[in-house]
Amino acid sequence: MRLTVIGTGYLGATHAICMAVLGHEVLALDRDLDRLEALAGGRVPFHEPGLPEMLRKALDSGRLRFTDDVAEVAAFGDVHFVCTGTPQLPGSMGADLSQVEGAVTALAPHLERPCLVVGKSTVPVGTAERLAATLAALAPVGEAAGLAWNPEFLREGHAIEDTLRPSRLVLGVTSDDARERLEAAFAPLLAAGVPCVVTDLATAELVKVAANSFLATKISFINAMAEVCEASGADVHQLAAALALDDRIGGRFLKPGLGFGGGCLPKDIRAFIHRAEELGTGHSVRFLREVDDINQRRRGRTVELVREAAGGDLRGVRVCVLGAAFKPHSDDVRDAPALDVARRLHEEGARVVVVDPQALDNARRTHPELEYAGSALEAAAGAHVVALLTEWDQFRGLDPARLGAVVERRAVVDARGALDPVAWRAAGWTHRGLGAA
Repeated sequence: MRLTVIGTGYLGATHAICMAVLGHEVLALDRDLDRLEALAGGRVPFHEPGLPEMLRKALDSGRLRFTDDVAEVAAFGDVHFVCTGTPQLPGSMGADLSQVEGAVTALAPHLERPCLVVGKSTVPVGTAERLAATLAALAPVGEAAGLAWNPEFLREGHAIEDTLRPSRLVLGVTSDDARERLEAAFAPLLAAGVPCVVTDLATAELVKVAANSFLATKISFINAMAEVCEASGADVHQLAAALALDDRIGGRFLKPGLGFGGGCLPKDIRAFIHRAEELGTGHSVRFLREVDDINQRRRGRTVELVREAAGGDLRGVRVCVLGAAFKPHSDDVRDAPALDVARRLHEEGARVVVVDPQALDNARRTHPELEYAGSALEAAAGAHVVALLTEWDQFRGLDPARLGAVVERRAVVDARGALDPVAWRAAGWTHRGLGAA
């Protein structure tokens, strides 16, 4: 098929590359000429394991091209995937839909033959219906330019797997033609047995935000238990292990720690709350406000642990922060808990030195007030406290004796539960974590 992808950020670039590898002719659109030049030259402008190799494969096949010309995109494609961002609105919990709306309104006047516009971005329920009306009104071909919704379920660090071997496909459609076009686009995945749910537009929009809300709730639940464990002397890690043995609950994401961040979960649950309140059902998702609050409290509690490890006052204290990205295998620092904690430590007077295998450039741009180092040993040199805030494998495998030889004081705060307390204490370290003594 001839597919287009509008937006070449994390979602759009990944989708365009993978659809070309699946055998489709793909033309990707963006206004950022530097980004287009990088992708066309085989360079992925963000960190995602395996994607550079996949991009080269797609380019070598001749099936993937890039452009900034919306008219060219309209003339080329049978199916147009909209993959633009929906960040949180400044000063509001709602989603900023300007990029999605702008993509549809820019494309529509150029649509002169039957086609399908497919939203993949995470949007508040009701957005697709409104965009369908906009599309029909602006497109020369009228209602023959259909609209569908196909939510994405990408996990950063696993984007290729989640695109080529997803856990499920959700197709929100209003006609047999739309369903048939999407089934043709995803034919290799359907042939491989990927489960597919065909539903209406509103349900398709809700699937993504409901999934993210459930995941955020599970993460915050175990972190709420960590608060109780800290107050009662119990051990949240042992509690989580016992809960995980209950097959009604399961152990995935039942891991206490610093909590979630990134460009999806925090803004998605807030936008869900906002939309539910607009629909008059805010009481139904009121618990998500506490989910968000629990998540934020973990950051404050981590700062407290570092302060306690420093003797009660952070002024002039050198703190080595291990991690900047919001999760391992990513360079994404959007709403990163690690950097938020680092910022708070800096504001209390600490001299904060951050190290991360992939996210340093992005961290420097967003937090120039912090110091940065090229290795854990460099960051830890002379440190009074070491804080593990992103659980990269490189940090899990650190030798406590070797690190102990360069620090000023052997005090570690493990906010991700990634280090072996016994081994670190045996090496002379004071070890503190969330949810345990």
